[in-house]
Amino acid sequence: MPKLLTEMLKGTLEGIVLATLSGRPAYGYEITAWLREQGFSDIAEGTVYALLVRVEKRGLVDVEKVPSEKGPPRKVYSLNAVGREYLEEFWRTWSFLTERLDQLREGGE
Repeated sequence: MPKLLTEMLKGTLEGIVLATLSGRPAYGYEITAWLREQGFSDIAEGTVYALLVRVEKRGLVDVEKVPSEKGPPRKVYSLNAVGREYLEEFWRTWSFLTERLDQLREGGE
């Protein structure tokens, strides 16, 4: 993955993961696998797990431990009301930024 893409992804990955959880609850590996299917092929599981710990500490997700057939229980994350509000703010900010960047690219003011 090119360095610029990696840097830009760092700033948006939290919103991307929360958007993923807005559709349905998931555990870390599921999220990583889905992101890879969407073309984010170089995202490491450790990056996603660290991000999930951060959003859990910030109260943006609820966590449920679900039994697993292959070892210890899995932590399944779901977006809660606080996380939904945060995600809405993320999308508003994203829209603002993309509009301004489009204006710059087109040479407008």
